[in-house]
Amino acid sequence: MKDRLQQNVHDIVFSAIEKGAESKSMIIYDKNSALSSKVADAYILELPKARAINFEVATPEEIFAGIDELSPGDLVVLIQSTSFRLNKFRFRLELFNRGMAVIEHPHLDRMPESEHETYIDALAYDKDYYRTVGPKLKTLIDKASKIVVSCDSAELVYDCPFEDAKLNIGDYREMKNTGGQFPIGEVFTEPVDFAKLNGTVKLYAYGNEKSRVVVPDEPVMVVIKEGVIVDTPGAPESFTSIMDKIKEDEELWVRELGLGMNRAMTRNRILNDVGSYERMCGIHLSIGKKHTIYKKDGFPKRSSKYHVDVFVDVTEVTIDGVVVYEGGRYVV
Repeated sequence: MKDRLQQNVHDIVFSAIEKGAESKSMIIYDKNSALSSKVADAYILELPKARAINFEVATPEEIFAGIDELSPGDLVVLIQSTSFRLNKFRFRLELFNRGMAVIEHPHLDRMPESEHETYIDALAYDKDYYRTVGPKLKTLIDKASKIVVSCDSAELVYDCPFEDAKLNIGDYREMKNTGGQFPIGEVFTEPVDFAKLNGTVKLYAYGNEKSRVVVPDEPVMVVIKEGVIVDTPGAPESFTSIMDKIKEDEELWVRELGLGMNRAMTRNRILNDVGSYERMCGIHLSIGKKHTIYKKDGFPKRSSKYHVDVFVDVTEVTIDGVVVYEGGRYVV
């Protein structure tokens, strides 16, 4: 496992981020969890010339001073058992604003030891796979007029065009910012017209209010009409309580359609952290009005509160009648 982690960290730094030989690096880490310790050690070994700062030991002034010494194009690696906070300083956003590349591993304490191997495998960067399959999916989505997500005895139909699909595939050459949260692997979009989203879908897992993945005993059937969940027959309390909480403030809109690409994470290889697991190889949706990427009338960014990721018990996905996902993998 240690050798795989080292190789995966190497590939993230030099193949995905494409770190230049002359650029400087800084590693900000903690060792408050077993997984953060493993990941931090791997980056420190991979980047021996980087300045390594233990967040729990250094003062805020020392951290800010170290960041101020960096230049646009330099690399900052954030390895966090939870999520670093320094007053109102938003690490990744501020570093991006300074033109720096960022590799972020947050919430590592959410993964118990039994999930460490899955997390480490999920860090693998298969450049050919991501940079070939991802753009193919984006091209199909951007031209699509209909997508059908099929489950056993359920079918969810998007009968309309889609918003410009976004890529999270470790290719930053044409992007404003370099880097982000790892593991990666996703193409996501949402329908242009939510009224054209109708049908039923089965969910085998979903995020809860603590951003942990919940797996019920049986998949949850969800009925969607014109983009809104209207029924969840037989759903367990762990799911209905989340839906009830959302309904206190807003309707149960289904916004994001995410095509996760990370083959290390599947229905049977789960990570407890929703933010990491949402890249799993399959389909995930979001429930709630909030989606910061796409602007739509009636969905104000500031007052929309909820974006709950849910994971589909998918058997097949078609785009304009062409099968793109079946048997647990993409076939484009």
